[in-house]
Amino acid sequence: MSDTQSGLLEFKTALVTGGGRGLGAALGAELARRGTRVVLVARSEWELDGTLAAIRAAGGEAHALVADIGDKRAVYPLAGAAADLVGPLELLVNNASALGPTPLRLLFDTECEELERVLAVNLLGPFRLSRAVGGGMALRRFGTIVNVSSDAAVNAYSGWGAYSASKAALDQLGRVLAVELAEQGVRVLGVDPGEMDTQMHRDALPAADSATLARPSDVARRLVELIRRRDVPSGARVELSQGGAP
Repeated sequence: MSDTQSGLLEFKTALVTGGGRGLGAALGAELARRGTRVVLVARSEWELDGTLAAIRAAGGEAHALVADIGDKRAVYPLAGAAADLVGPLELLVNNASALGPTPLRLLFDTECEELERVLAVNLLGPFRLSRAVGGGMALRRFGTIVNVSSDAAVNAYSGWGAYSASKAALDQLGRVLAVELAEQGVRVLGVDPGEMDTQMHRDALPAADSATLARPSDVARRLVELIRRRDVPSGARVELSQGGAP
């Protein structure tokens, strides 16, 4: 029986940032359920502990590393520690994100240091981690990098300027990497997961009706199915709310 038929993934190892809650935690659980050895990264140890306990109780293999993706000193040691835990990394999901100051504010009311922090987490962190992990993928000629984007990357919303700028830049970063790694067997995807019932969404839009938002576990399943599809070309930007069509 093939991996596709059995529900197993071709990726035996994965590193997921922002893994303590929301989509990252749900994605870690879904990958582990399908047999992938998962390393989850977040700044909060207690959130990671709860996520790991749930995954392990369900029979999956998962590990946790506490790190700040926005800290350049943490990224390369993080990549090495993850590989020590599960072996060479075959899937990297750059999911960790910083929203910026809340309540949301206009760009002219945003301090330069606040913008720098958002860019450090949402753009520079994924760039550094992709470099740290992608080199090994290129040498082995196998691997996938997924950058979690947002509709704010392609639409202009008042108050979302710092976040929007970071996600738009992340999209373009992924497209360039896809071109540059095309001959090395490394696929790079950008994914807009749509609006989800997460703490970040509540921080941004506290009055939103959670009943209208997608559950992270449902989005995680769709994302894993997207990653499995070989007809999605490297460099594609996919909106999961549109059925996963690039």
